[in-house]
Amino acid sequence: MKQGGLDQKAGTELYFNIEQGPRINGRAPNSFNFVLRTTRPVDALAPAIGNVVRSMDAGLPIIQLRTMDGVFADSVSRQRFLSQLLAIFAGVALLLAAIGTYGVLSYLVTERRREIGIRVALGASSSGIVRLVLRQGLGLTVGGILLGVLGALALARVTRSLLFGVSPTDPTTYFLVAGVILGIALLACLVPAQRAMRVDPLVAIRDE
Repeated sequence: MKQGGLDQKAGTELYFNIEQGPRINGRAPNSFNFVLRTTRPVDALAPAIGNVVRSMDAGLPIIQLRTMDGVFADSVSRQRFLSQLLAIFAGVALLLAAIGTYGVLSYLVTERRREIGIRVALGASSSGIVRLVLRQGLGLTVGGILLGVLGALALARVTRSLLFGVSPTDPTTYFLVAGVILGIALLACLVPAQRAMRVDPLVAIRDE
């Protein structure tokens, strides 16, 4: 039984007959929790449960009647809220990272338009230009992703307390984020590179 919460380790539990409670603890409990296993809905059972309790003592109130799913939802409500908040922040961070990556790499490729024009004038092939651009752009991107992964792993202990049922070093999440950033980087390199290759080399040189 995880009395301290689902995120805590299960401790040692001792069970006694209810009549032994006052003698062992020195006092009688002021409340009881009963668990019923059934396939019927709570609304259908509520009248029968109330009748049984009143038959034992008409003054005993039923404080709270809820399903085990409800108990579970209440026990993880804080972790769920923090996880949702963390997911929103992570989504915004990923969006900003994608926009920043696209902007920086697109600018770097555009700045090399004159160089690309000269290479095309000297007979460089389209595939060679694309490889040149991708080598620079994806090299920077891979370096940034590696630094980001190392930073995330270093902060894993901090984020572990905010997660339940999910590891802070979940490889699927790391691969997904890295794939998104790589896709954005690829697009940021190819679009301006294709645009630069369509410009007349003489025009590109004169513009500079």
